[in-house]
Amino acid sequence: MAIHSLYWEERGIANKRDEAKYQAILQAAVQVMAESGYHHAQISRIARAAGVADGTVYLYFKNKEDLLISLLRQTIGRIVDKGRERLAHAQRAQEKLRELVSLYFEELGSNPQLAMVMQVHLRQVDANIRREIGDIMKPFYDALDDIVAQGVAEQSFRVSINRRIARRMIFGTIDETVTAWVLTGSKYSLLALSGDVVDVLVHGLGTYDSTYTERSV
Repeated sequence: MAIHSLYWEERGIANKRDEAKYQAILQAAVQVMAESGYHHAQISRIARAAGVADGTVYLYFKNKEDLLISLLRQTIGRIVDKGRERLAHAQRAQEKLRELVSLYFEELGSNPQLAMVMQVHLRQVDANIRREIGDIMKPFYDALDDIVAQGVAEQSFRVSINRRIARRMIFGTIDETVTAWVLTGSKYSLLALSGDVVDVLVHGLGTYDSTYTERSV
């Protein structure tokens, strides 16, 4: 089941046939939050940008935090859904990693305002919301875990690696690359960086000198 579709099962406030209005409110929230920041984004402004009454927003979302979480749920849900399709056609772990990194950069790179909200304003919420963010991100983390496990099994990744650290390193690199792109004005192609990012993730910083040993560090 797509993560973004869970909204309709978990909350029966609005009927699914009104999804066009739901999407309009989400897109308006992206615009207003990107321009004004999360804390200065008023529901009235979001409603006006979406072309609906203030009260209509509350038919779909409990509050501004719910709007922000719904944006994350939809974005990550879309990435995970598309990722499943792409990874089904990839064979080896390195190929799957390249597909997933490219997809993440493609989705956020095509919408700088959404990337701004995801990378900057989403981090301004309180601890309770951050815990919910972790739950939403779990399917993406699981996909990374599966890739690492496959790479170890097929011996394209070292058997001795700490898999949890490997997953954190992969996502941390993806996340920081997007953040740097946002904070520098989104002036270059984020997707074009995917090859270089995967190269560093897979091959690291070493030169593959056959005389290298852990004792020499």
